[in-house]
Amino acid sequence: MTDASARSQEQGLHRLLAPVVEQTGLFLEDVRLARAGRYTTLRVIVDLPDGPGDLDLDTLGEATRAISDAVDAADPVAGQYTLEVSTPGAERELRSPRHFRRAVGHRAVITTASGTQEQTLEGEVTAADADSVTLMVHDSPRTIAVADVTAARMVVSM
Repeated sequence: MTDASARSQEQGLHRLLAPVVEQTGLFLEDVRLARAGRYTTLRVIVDLPDGPGDLDLDTLGEATRAISDAVDAADPVAGQYTLEVSTPGAERELRSPRHFRRAVGHRAVITTASGTQEQTLEGEVTAADADSVTLMVHDSPRTIAVADVTAARMVVSM
């Protein structure tokens, strides 16, 4: 299977699973198919919708059952597969304005590229909107255009 056809299949799975996940009160972050020989793994990443809160195991279990039932009924994955349903994790990647909004109040590492200069900053995300994210770096707020972000993730500090 080519990368283009795998991506197309992932997009189809995303369309199938988004309403199923939403019915469990969660948000569908991502769907990925991983193939190794004859083995296929369907990875489904779910999260809470915008707003505070913690995702508990009962809710994750409910989402897993609903996803499994939907995939079994539609049969969009040829042959046998392993279903993995998880959250983005504590040190999640930040790619979209939604991700940055969910990171407000948490520490993050953000790498930017403006022209030929690359810079990596670490601090607390204090604000985020559709176009920018504000990071408090050593008591100094730094506002970064989301378009300039080349990599970002939340970090857990000890």
